[in-house]
Amino acid sequence: MRHQIQAVYFAPDQIEAAVRLGLPACEPLRRFEEWATASGQDWALAVLHRCRALLETDWERAHEDFGAAVRLHAGSGRPWEAARTRLAFGERLRRERDKGSARPHLRAAWETFERLGARPWAERARTELRATGDTSSPAAPAEVLSALSPQELQIVRLAAKGLTNREIGAQLFLSPKTVSYHLYRAFPKLNVASRAQLAGLDLS
Repeated sequence: MRHQIQAVYFAPDQIEAAVRLGLPACEPLRRFEEWATASGQDWALAVLHRCRALLETDWERAHEDFGAAVRLHAGSGRPWEAARTRLAFGERLRRERDKGSARPHLRAAWETFERLGARPWAERARTELRATGDTSSPAAPAEVLSALSPQELQIVRLAAKGLTNREIGAQLFLSPKTVSYHLYRAFPKLNVASRAQLAGLDLS
């Protein structure tokens, strides 16, 4: 039974991998389709639509499936799966040379992956977004910035520009140790783990 559940759970990953390798994926699609339909859960049905869209060669049908997936994801409580769907949709739109429509999906995926700390996925979404001509940074949610103290916000903004702790301290009349302490407190609030990740956020 456990192996059956795992086989269903990993079916979407198998399908996406097969698509990228140009291999058939009828069996994992059938397996996941049976389970998702029986479950009746919105998030599962959304992933099913995503899988169908990935395998669909007809663009209009793929567009319909992606659209249905995005709608079902809304409010489903599965931001990870919703971001994967947005990323796949954006990638397909970009390949179809519809860059304007691809950008909002890719940006939504990027921001969600960043918030979840999924760095490889965030980089993938950012690469796709840049390929559409969008080189801006994702905005940090207002509620996240409001969680920072005024001094923390000052410090992270300077750190995001590439200033060292010593340089930040010189500007704000603080010791490098105090700057380091404030960054240590601010990083978890921004869901980042390094100064390099700060550069990927719009802290304005």
